[in-house]
Amino acid sequence: MVPDTETYRVNTVGTYNVLEAALKMGIRKVIIASSETTYGVCFSDGEVDPKVLPLEEDYDIDPMDSYGMSKKVNEVTARSFQRRFGADVYALRIGNVVEPHEYATLFPPLKDDPGLRRRITFSYIDARDLGQIVDLCLKKDGLGFQVFNAVNDENAVPQGNSELLPRFFPNVPLSRPVGEREGLLSNRKIKEVLGFKEAHNWQKYVPG
Repeated sequence: MVPDTETYRVNTVGTYNVLEAALKMGIRKVIIASSETTYGVCFSDGEVDPKVLPLEEDYDIDPMDSYGMSKKVNEVTARSFQRRFGADVYALRIGNVVEPHEYATLFPPLKDDPGLRRRITFSYIDARDLGQIVDLCLKKDGLGFQVFNAVNDENAVPQGNSELLPRFFPNVPLSRPVGEREGLLSNRKIKEVLGFKEAHNWQKYVPG
């Protein structure tokens, strides 16, 4: 919607300014919005494979677009400010946010065409579950700098990983076994570290 240079400038300088102002004023916790685009699949040119699946927070993120690059820079900026001030700074790699009214239109077509969500590795985050994640971050102190994938438990398509992986990612190795419906953009860390428990699985809201 704007030139790439403006996207990059607003995201990076804006995040820097907020972090600097907050921490210099004595705020002891800042939560920033990073993005799934940092993994270098979503907004890359052409159809791109990740280096490995599932996507987890220790992945060597390598975006090629201005938006994903700006989010990677913001994570580096956040880590630097955390070192300087010793406060908690958590970066959430937020997936595709789905509001309650959107299930009726976004999800039924995926039964016949799951490839519509390949570029986001079939992930999603219910807006209400994202709110829970932010609340859990606010309540969990002492973690320093952290990155968390903010996504729901399962892929957002009815097909299982036994079909999705050979069909859409045939050349991508697995770093560990994955469950049949386990999200390929993994939320394992927020469950283990923050105690996240999904409340809004998409199947509750999509008939059939």
